[in-house]
Amino acid sequence: MVFTRQLQLSSQAKGDVLDITAQVQKVVEDSNLQAGVVTIFCPGSTGSLTTIEYESGAISDFKQILNELIPYERDYQHHRRWGDDNGAAHVRAALMGPSLSIPFAQRRLMLGTWQQIVFINFDTRPRSRQIIVQVMGE
Repeated sequence: MVFTRQLQLSSQAKGDVLDITAQVQKVVEDSNLQAGVVTIFCPGSTGSLTTIEYESGAISDFKQILNELIPYERDYQHHRRWGDDNGAAHVRAALMGPSLSIPFAQRRLMLGTWQQIVFINFDTRPRSRQIIVQVMGE
């Protein structure tokens, strides 16, 4: 069986990290499936999904490393082509990826103790996003 729901998120610009673990867990519970896999997908090319220990130190480290590797301030070809300012957002999102799959059993996500599901908005402006959560199982 497949159960699909969408989450509505509002995020700030340039690397806003939102913990969506509880929302995804609720979708799994609402599906009434006992075991399977949940896939979370972000339509769009400037947002990503991953897992991290959602605490201020880890989030700060994550943002610092991304800023060192893929700074917003550099000159991107995307800016020249489209007159845009979010080339870094596209590169970051492409490297991080738009989706995540997590197993669940007994209607509970099988995450590690300090592991949370996060959405990151890399765009240079605040965004509203619809995140697709699809639960597959029995």
